[in-house]
Amino acid sequence: MTDPNAASRPVQAVVLAGGQGSRLRPYTDDRPKPMVEIPGTGTPIIGHQLAWLAEEGVTDVVVSCGHLAEVLQDWLKTADLPVRVTTVVETEPLGRGGGLKYAAAHLPHPDKPWYATNGDIWTRFSLRDMADFHTERDAVATLALARPRIPWGAVKTDGFGHITDFIESPPSTFEINAGVYVFSPAFAGLLPERGDHERTTFPHLARERRLAGFPIPQGAYWRAIDTAKDLTEAAKELAALGR
Repeated sequence: MTDPNAASRPVQAVVLAGGQGSRLRPYTDDRPKPMVEIPGTGTPIIGHQLAWLAEEGVTDVVVSCGHLAEVLQDWLKTADLPVRVTTVVETEPLGRGGGLKYAAAHLPHPDKPWYATNGDIWTRFSLRDMADFHTERDAVATLALARPRIPWGAVKTDGFGHITDFIESPPSTFEINAGVYVFSPAFAGLLPERGDHERTTFPHLARERRLAGFPIPQGAYWRAIDTAKDLTEAAKELAALGR
């Protein structure tokens, strides 16, 4: 049976892989953040991302490089990749929004929708479902939303101030931007040439009710790899999941 939604789902994506990853040192002294390997997986973060994108129907990926770009480019040239990859390097700092616009200009189908992901995200959920959610809401941009676990234990109290329970690392009560996106073709034209789209383009779209938020399904794995502790925690979690 033909899937009626298939034609509206992206087959191209941008991976933002230019960050310096200063909080991940010494791991990032000789490699960019997306080239850091989760202990025990044998795969750098970007290798996982490209495999995930391919499983979700993506055929072409633009990787926006920055810090130690040549290390990432060399790996991409020698790795057995499941998608066609183009790399771009900013010749001068453009900011997050400007960098995204520059990378999007190299997508093979500028008149088609596209995914984007930050280069330090390790996750698995259905991008196809997210794309359908985006289309159903006629959004220009859709953000994946996560509820990360807070790094401290929490306490529950009753109405009299008695502590009734302790909860180790509970999920946040707030949803956060998970660093994974679906964008309509028109989105690239709304990005600034320089600067941060999260302070300009996103608020503008939100006021117009053209920005959607897709909650990552409960039980799906998501983690941003920002620090050495994140690496350790991710390795434990993925081992428990058998991945």
